[in-house]
Amino acid sequence: MADNHTILRTAAGLYPEVFSIFPFGSAMGAVRIVFLIILVGGGGLPSCCPLSENEALLKLKESFTHSESLNSWNPDSVPCSARWIGIICNRGVITGLHLSGLQLSGKIDVEALLQLRGLRTISFVDNQFSGPIPEFNKIGVLKSLLLTGNHFSGAIPSDFFSSLTSLKKVWLSSNNFSGNIPHSLAQLSHLIELHLESNQFSGPIPHLKHASIITSLNVSNNKLEGQIPDILSKFDAKAFAGNEGLCGNPLPKSCGAQISEDQKPPSSPPGESQGNISKLVVASLIAVTVFLMVFIFLSASKRREDEFSVLGREQMEEVVEVHVPSSGHDKQSSRRGGGDSKRGSQQGKAGMSDLVVVNEDKGIFGLADLMKAAAEVLGNGGLGSAYKAVMSNGLSVVVKRMREMNKLGKDGFDAEMRRLGRLRHHNILTPLAYHYRREEKLLVSEYIPKGSLLYVLHGDRGACHADLNWATRLRIVQGIARGLGFLHSEFATYDLPHGNLKSSNVLLCDNYEPLLSDYAFHPLINPNNATQAMFAYRSPEYAQYQEVSPKSDVYCLGIIILEIMTSKFPSQYLTNGKGGTDVVQWVSSAVSEKREAELIDPEIANDTDALDRMVHLLTIGADCTHNNPQQRPEMREAIRRIEEI
Repeated sequence: MADNHTILRTAAGLYPEVFSIFPFGSAMGAVRIVFLIILVGGGGLPSCCPLSENEALLKLKESFTHSESLNSWNPDSVPCSARWIGIICNRGVITGLHLSGLQLSGKIDVEALLQLRGLRTISFVDNQFSGPIPEFNKIGVLKSLLLTGNHFSGAIPSDFFSSLTSLKKVWLSSNNFSGNIPHSLAQLSHLIELHLESNQFSGPIPHLKHASIITSLNVSNNKLEGQIPDILSKFDAKAFAGNEGLCGNPLPKSCGAQISEDQKPPSSPPGESQGNISKLVVASLIAVTVFLMVFIFLSASKRREDEFSVLGREQMEEVVEVHVPSSGHDKQSSRRGGGDSKRGSQQGKAGMSDLVVVNEDKGIFGLADLMKAAAEVLGNGGLGSAYKAVMSNGLSVVVKRMREMNKLGKDGFDAEMRRLGRLRHHNILTPLAYHYRREEKLLVSEYIPKGSLLYVLHGDRGACHADLNWATRLRIVQGIARGLGFLHSEFATYDLPHGNLKSSNVLLCDNYEPLLSDYAFHPLINPNNATQAMFAYRSPEYAQYQEVSPKSDVYCLGIIILEIMTSKFPSQYLTNGKGGTDVVQWVSSAVSEKREAELIDPEIANDTDALDRMVHLLTIGADCTHNNPQQRPEMREAIRRIEEI
């Protein structure tokens, strides 16, 4: 009882206005007091009534000034489905808030952000926010905190980053932060990018406990002083420039004899012997570098040849048997009629030893039919090797052997394949069947004789290319856009509704109507392999922030538009970035100089009546490839602009 009185007296000290209403000794009064304390101190029981994601974002928006750019944040829509600007989703869950370059200011309501349970990335780059750093440290699951280009100021508490143990990227550059670099920042064990340049930070650079994994660092143009830790000498001198008090490698300024014992670099042999050792090391490094350059050059040439091996042109002289993994059951099921193949397909989930037909538009067939068919090697792509097989019934199919699709188990894989098999659209190539094995998968689709857009544009400057007049190219772009619009509707919750859009994955019918292939594979591919196998991972946002979104598909669409309009092979398609033409930079420079017409393929530029429309389409491609995904049009907007032409 005494403890209860103590609690009540404490509460009376905190809430005197409540206790003045109800007598201290009244039991009912105490109950009402507790209730009122919850209401007053707890803000109306928020813990039992969390905000929805819509409500949390709208509450966040209310804390901003000049928020006109967020008009797409409609309370009557769902953020992920309606594509609210700046909202990044993964399977319907908000994982990123990318509000960059929107001239926002005011106070950032961190309490609202706490309601977004899946939030991992925050970007307020290039806005007008000011004052001390917001309490983002309350969001302990953050992986990226990007605040570059604002007016934040003041010292950051030393323990600010202690609870942000998952942080990989911290960009605080171009603000007015002052004081020492927080000690807790130096303790982050997953940090790979740290940008503090162009602030007012002072004092020494702290010892970064896990500096060996940092790939990008810049602390230039501050007021830092003391010796640069030896472990950071691997970075370029530009990363430390503009700090008059800094010394040591990689800066040319020596720290001299006044360095404290704990900052001194390891002692080295004095005099001429040290110089000889340094020269020997430099000579060795030069020799190794030359060797590596020769090796890389030769490897690059080989990779470039490999890239062109998937242009879609059949090597008719090279007829081989498709070596498909088989079992005794496979042989027993051979040629017992279409009904047996279908039955095997339906039983596939049990043993997965036969083909599982997911689209019967071209009839029913089994694995044994493929094994008996002669096949032509089509080439190797990022996702696996491809063969053309002609079965005894005359059906020609393409069989792709995929070895990196192990992200889902067989039930999940089966569900995704059946979903793809139900797709029907004029510009989508729907798969016919698949074969599941743990080690590899076979994906079967209809063979399209004319081949890929990549081959028609670059593989042969003959009759096929001569047919690519302005009207045909516009029809191809429109068909690609319509197919993408369909995919973005069907797979609206996917980060990458297509994910691998490039001209080698656009097949052309006899009338040059395009068919999109190799789409919606993102949920199936191992994450480590997706970065190499899928073209969307070449987008600038992945190179800078290791993130992809539906805007990455917009970037891929832009590359194809520029490729079609200029007939230049994009260097972006090559894994090493060497060879071809950097169509993005090339067109961007031309647009800024108002000389877009010079870039149009001469084979269509002579159609002067359509030149304005050609330039218009080229400009749409340039807009779609903007380096900042927030500055690219939404897919629906890009399609609308293409259709207007």
